[in-house]
Amino acid sequence: MSCCGIDLSDKETDLLDMQRDITIQARWDGEASVWLATSEDVPGLVVEADTWPGMIHEVQLVLPELLEVSGQGGDRLSLTFKAEEHLDVAGA
Repeated sequence: MSCCGIDLSDKETDLLDMQRDITIQARWDGEASVWLATSEDVPGLVVEADTWPGMIHEVQLVLPELLEVSGQGGDRLSLTFKAEEHLDVAGA
């Protein structure tokens, strides 16, 4: 389809293929013995799980619904998980 000399067919395809990249910060909470996942890309995302795979699974369940409720749903998602663990080590 074209309008005013602009081919809109590529634009429609681009919109259908949009992908949203989201970075998930995950850290181990040793006191609670859980993985905690949050994201600066998705305010309100807070997930806790006993295991790394469990945390990823919970994020995959919660994230699309959270984005939909906030009016940001519909895009394909690409998730990058970044892990962090803090350890206190006695001096040698």
